[in-house]
Amino acid sequence: MVSHFWKKDDFDVFLIEGLEHRMEALQNRIQPKFKTLGTHFADRFSAHGTDEFFPHVAKHARRTVNPPKDSWVAFAPAKRGYKALPHFQVGLWGTHLFIILAVIYENPDKKGIAERLDKNLDILSSLPGTYIVSGDHMKPDAVTIEETGAAGLGQLLERLQTVKKAEFLVGRHLLREDAVELSNEEFMAFAEETFDQLLPVYDVVINKIRKA
Repeated sequence: MVSHFWKKDDFDVFLIEGLEHRMEALQNRIQPKFKTLGTHFADRFSAHGTDEFFPHVAKHARRTVNPPKDSWVAFAPAKRGYKALPHFQVGLWGTHLFIILAVIYENPDKKGIAERLDKNLDILSSLPGTYIVSGDHMKPDAVTIEETGAAGLGQLLERLQTVKKAEFLVGRHLLREDAVELSNEEFMAFAEETFDQLLPVYDVVINKIRKA
């Protein structure tokens, strides 16, 4: 019998009313899977040879009223805190799964990152056209690289340089109905493929690849 990594109930967590009940479901249904992914991919990123990576499962600890609309496990080369660093994520909204590289507003080097990516725009444009980009990690919506084109990528990077709250996310979305069809092995292979294709972008972001 095929074992599926994600189930319909995982995505339905975000339909549960109330902070306490939704958090209980997140902790029981989803966070154990994030911890499994955390161990696997932290080791994989560390083996990339840049830094030692550590997993960070979202705790949503600061919430007192509004239940979270999404959740994730992040990977970054720091034991404590990841939001100020470029980082990878696997996460869920109620509608889809996401696997991304993220530079969010807490990052102090957004201008430098945007300039490096702009100089190496081919690294982004050579990704599969179905990969997505976004300028706001708080919103589920994103646009594909094929749809936005080089001009759209340039605008996102310019905004990253000039707008304080601007962000840059790149990666892959998978609709919930497609995610629940993947076996354990198929999902892990899908995630590994995605991260392998995002690692060259990460190398530019952290200035491992230099281009005049």
